Amino acid sequence: MPLPQRFRRWWAGTAVALAACLMLTGAAHGVPAQSGRPNVVLILTDDLDAASLERFPHIWNLLVRQGVSFSRFFVTNPWCCPSRSSLLRSEYMHSHQVESNRAPTGGFPRFRLLEPSTVGTWMRDAGYRTGLMGKYLNQYPKGAPRSYVPPGWDEWDVPVTRLYQEYGYALNENGAVRQYGHEPGDYLEDVLSAKADRFVREGADPFFLYLAPVAPHLPAHYAPRHADAFTGERAPRTPSFDQADLSAEPLWLRQRTPLPAGDVRRIDRVYRDRMRAMLGVDDMVGRLVSSLAAAGKLDNTYIFFTSDNGFHLGQHRLRPGKTTPFEEDIRVPMVVRGPGVRAGTSVTALSSTVDLSPTFADLGEAATPPFAEGRSLVPLLHGRDVPWRDAALIEFVHAAYSPGCPPTYNALRTDRYTYVEYETGERQLYDLYEDPAELRNVAATADPGLIATLSARLALLHACEGAACRVADSAGPVAVGVHAEVSVTGPRAPPPS
Repeated sequence: MPLPQRFRRWWAGTAVALAACLMLTGAAHGVPAQSGRPNVVLILTDDLDAASLERFPHIWNLLVRQGVSFSRFFVTNPWCCPSRSSLLRSEYMHSHQVESNRAPTGGFPRFRLLEPSTVGTWMRDAGYRTGLMGKYLNQYPKGAPRSYVPPGWDEWDVPVTRLYQEYGYALNENGAVRQYGHEPGDYLEDVLSAKADRFVREGADPFFLYLAPVAPHLPAHYAPRHADAFTGERAPRTPSFDQADLSAEPLWLRQRTPLPAGDVRRIDRVYRDRMRAMLGVDDMVGRLVSSLAAAGKLDNTYIFFTSDNGFHLGQHRLRPGKTTPFEEDIRVPMVVRGPGVRAGTSVTALSSTVDLSPTFADLGEAATPPFAEGRSLVPLLHGRDVPWRDAALIEFVHAAYSPGCPPTYNALRTDRYTYVEYETGERQLYDLYEDPAELRNVAATADPGLIATLSARLALLHACEGAACRVADSAGPVAVGVHAEVSVTGPRAPPPS
């Protein structure tokens, strides 16, 4: 009896991915490894949660299975523009002060004052050929000409209209604005993929490529070729999905009503569309790795794959979105493959968005400015046991135009706890050893000494600046002897989609 169509598609795609995996791993695939400083590629997705990479064959087989996965990688802010500002500058939100997605408190107009010093300028000053393709910052280029290219970027291909629509947009291509239409070949992820391929194949090494597809951000438009994928699938019914009891939660959450059937259907529809949109990113990854291999550059290239923030889909009665201090929103996937990275390993050390730019600079022998607040992940990439942080900081400022978001808060994520302080005076505390789904807020019943310790640590991190942040993030009583931990565990094979 023949296999159903969707299983034939999956087996065909998996066979291609596995063949590519075998071809692209090993000593040098017939091409000697290059010497000198490595190339660096960052693939930054938009609103991708940490739960579903195994559903995408190229990402899983060419990145996860060939690299190291950071299982506890957190964003500094679970919102697009503040998070991307932290990435570009290696600063927490209280330092870069880009607090939201729109002016006057955030967006590109706010960040523009900081553009003279970003990871783009650091890498370019160090002799790297630099490129940024895809989403830059919300509201770009508001207040500037549509042809505006920020300092630090040799190649610039960034949407200036209809950012999330994937069709009918305009791109600023190195200062010239080009309009794209609604044909299948105009799909934004495919256009960016082709540009990325040319960038890595042509021109001098070393290069730094910041590749930022907009998937799976809503409305999660997907390529026509993926329209039949994930048919009939439902969003994961995690333990906190449509949570039954919110009586111990802050008011903003306690007021949420149980999810009606219509909202649950929408959540399932959004889930399927997001997964389909991510297949375009999966194709991008496969094509990019193949291009690097064909050009003889794969063995001397680090590929980082992550997201600007996570996304919730029904957890804690929340309609599709982000910005909360829950794990679904603050913990994102982070995978790296490259020279000296042991395939199939994982790192459990607490790491953060602020660590990315110092890592790129470390790999490229670029100077980082004194204001940088993150740590280089290079020792962790190479499996070295080093002293490390024991707390990650998350900050969020409520904007008047975002009524569905929680109030302003600061949060501390340690190995065991998530601790949150709201501007309302309310608190949340979750013991993740006992309650990994964050179903029981124990702030009102916890040991007052524990609350006082976590509050002091949070205040210290929220006030830190520059190098002092690398003291504040490991200054607690539990920090003594804290080291980065690397384990060698192989990922499982992806199931059919």
